[in-house]
Amino acid sequence: HLQTPGGWGRVTVRKRDRGPRSDVGRWGGNPWQPPTTPSPEPEPEPDRRSRRGGRSFWARCCGCCSCRNAEDDDWGRRPDSRGSDSRRPGSRGSAVNAAGDGTIREGMLVVTGMDLLSSRSDQNRREHHTDEFEYDELILRRGQPFHMVLFLSRPYESSDHVTLELCIGNNPEVGKGTHVIIPVGKGGSGGWKAQVTKSSGQNLNLRVHTSPNAIIGKFQFTVRTRCKAGEFQLPFDPRNEIYILFNPWCPEDIVYVDHEDWRQEYVLNESGRIYYGTEAQIGERTWNYGQFDHGVLDACLYILDRRGMPYGGRRDPVSVSRVISAMVNSLDDNGVLIGNWSGDYSRGTNPSAWVGSVEILLSYLRTGNSVPFGQCWVFAGVTTTVLRCLGLATRTVTNFNSAHDTDTSLTMDIYFDENMKPLEHLNHDSVWNFHVWNDCWMKRPDLPSGFDGWQVVDATPQETSSGIFCCGPCSVQSIKNGLVYMKYDTPFIFAEVNSDKVYWQRQDDGSFKIVYVEEKAIGSLIITKAIGSNMREDITHTYKHPEGSEAERKAVETAAAHGSKPNVYATRDSTEDVAMQVEAQDAVMGQDLTVCVVLTNRGSSPRTVKLHLYLSVTFYTGVTGSVFKESKKEVVLAPGASERVTMPVAYKEYRAQLVDQGAMLLNVSGHVKENGQVLAKQHTFRLRTPDLSLTLLGAAVVGQECEVQIVFKNPLPVTLTNVVFRLEGSGLQRPKILNVGDIGGNETVTLRQTFVPVRPGPRQLIASLDSPQLSQVHGVIQVDVAPAGGGGAFSDIRGSGRSRETIPMASRGGA
Repeated sequence: HLQTPGGWGRVTVRKRDRGPRSDVGRWGGNPWQPPTTPSPEPEPEPDRRSRRGGRSFWARCCGCCSCRNAEDDDWGRRPDSRGSDSRRPGSRGSAVNAAGDGTIREGMLVVTGMDLLSSRSDQNRREHHTDEFEYDELILRRGQPFHMVLFLSRPYESSDHVTLELCIGNNPEVGKGTHVIIPVGKGGSGGWKAQVTKSSGQNLNLRVHTSPNAIIGKFQFTVRTRCKAGEFQLPFDPRNEIYILFNPWCPEDIVYVDHEDWRQEYVLNESGRIYYGTEAQIGERTWNYGQFDHGVLDACLYILDRRGMPYGGRRDPVSVSRVISAMVNSLDDNGVLIGNWSGDYSRGTNPSAWVGSVEILLSYLRTGNSVPFGQCWVFAGVTTTVLRCLGLATRTVTNFNSAHDTDTSLTMDIYFDENMKPLEHLNHDSVWNFHVWNDCWMKRPDLPSGFDGWQVVDATPQETSSGIFCCGPCSVQSIKNGLVYMKYDTPFIFAEVNSDKVYWQRQDDGSFKIVYVEEKAIGSLIITKAIGSNMREDITHTYKHPEGSEAERKAVETAAAHGSKPNVYATRDSTEDVAMQVEAQDAVMGQDLTVCVVLTNRGSSPRTVKLHLYLSVTFYTGVTGSVFKESKKEVVLAPGASERVTMPVAYKEYRAQLVDQGAMLLNVSGHVKENGQVLAKQHTFRLRTPDLSLTLLGAAVVGQECEVQIVFKNPLPVTLTNVVFRLEGSGLQRPKILNVGDIGGNETVTLRQTFVPVRPGPRQLIASLDSPQLSQVHGVIQVDVAPAGGGGAFSDIRGSGRSRETIPMASRGGA
């Protein structure tokens, strides 16, 4: 046990073979130190096999990708943008012929150029649903044809041979799918083929079919021709690179989704809602996924390169999603985000301050350094961005009362002494108020039939999986039915949503006895954003059978039988005729509040209850501080009677105790004098924070400056210091940071900011406020952007990364 900056908490220390870890992780132990010499440009790491003994990541994490030949150089660095790798066919330089001397002979079929029809308004990008990407290159979804035009030195003849070639990786090989050869008119292997659709003069129109099992990534593209006069190869041009993504529109792709409204929501929607708080007090925030913003696709592919993922594994969404779950957190191999639950974010960004994924991913791509800091909703938001960008239907999911099982018992065990006081040194399991992860849609050919569909992927580093901090993909069907032997990580996720909370009391002889089992305490509500609206959708039924049903109990018992305590229910013994309920209050930050417990006697005899209430602050991860207020009361209940027990709490009592999320934990324990019944309940509630009010001042048009007004009122009677606003919206505003300074107690401020929309259609502009005294403040406005007057659909106003400015005091409104 180590002391954290907050003065309490538990730290798990694992022995590592690579020196001290710079990441504070979920434990919040040591302060994070930024790298001293950041790399100016991101570059994939070199082959790790020479740096690390033992089994590779792939042998430990994903067995299906661990078998490869020693000479396979797929793990090495990518060729640079100039295509300088001499082993690659079609390297940029002189055209070649069969003799290799670069001579162009009379009668040769020379390709003078090509048009991949790659602009956002062209047929290819529209048909492949990639026209929103802020890229000029051709972006395709695999398993679907595209069109292109070759410009030739002479008219095409039936005796001419034309071959298209795509290459990816340092050492392209046909057998690995990294070197694709497509003879025009003859068909290729694995679903690749090309046909002539039109030959007119010196132009040759082709229709090219990509394989539904193609590797995803950025391919170099070239053309070879052969005729009686000789062979010609078109020099490689970086402008002809092609991105290939997963294709949920293609029935032959294992990521296929048979619902167009699902595809619109889970692949193409650039913003969404992420839920937090407690089951009784659900908070929501809009998140800018921004998967089509310029640079984000390159950042997603860089993540795979940085992990050293073999190109052969990049055709498999199971492997890709597992790598993403490992790389979105920074543990093990310096992934995207540094986790921090300590409450001290002075060396980075408070996780509550982020409004989207774009700033995070572009920073990682630009510097190659992990970005400080993230918590579960940030990890999940970035994961949604990456998987949607690569073509996987993905949604962000919130589980309320999410268990963290540390001993594979598949139960949440809470230990008390003889007087029902918690024994903290034994209480290793914790229950998070909420936890956010991802569902992604795919078939699971690596599992028996019946486990296709939604798969859980969780990038928040909690426990290791095969020695790596990753989690999933795990079939939701296997979770629902307690089949915890199905890969990947089903026992851990099952415990998060459907374990029981088991209360153990120490007996006089030192043994422990189960005195209460709370069967509906874990995974009480699982929600996601609804399709086509900003409403919530309850998806609890997809993860678990109805609470208390025979099927649900069977699932729990099936799972527990495979856990470390298979006979956990054998000692259960209790008589229950007094019911206890805690009433939630919509408490507002800065105001007084009251907690209330309702006792009901359901028996036919009077009951006397000795009740204890203990109130403490808590991080949303279930880590609690010391009790700052308590109350004890004896209540006599007549048969069938109910009584309310209240405990008022003033703002001055909890002000100094506040931590992230403004959450509090009420521990209630009681003892019924007449029959020995034990009452136990843990109830978490949060203090609500105000929203930012955003107002659009004028119409929004592509390429024209627009203005937005942001209004905020400080709900606290204390000054907020070092206040920072963030503003971001895909197609509207690149990530922008506004330093405001201090905001006085109960003061109102008004800011005005201009932005220039770059894409038409309905967009979301999202803002947040953060200060050491107050966080989790955000707001959003929908902006309907009209096309530019000239009819253009995209204005290439990108900027670089994020901008930062200080707002002068004169621009602020009065109190």
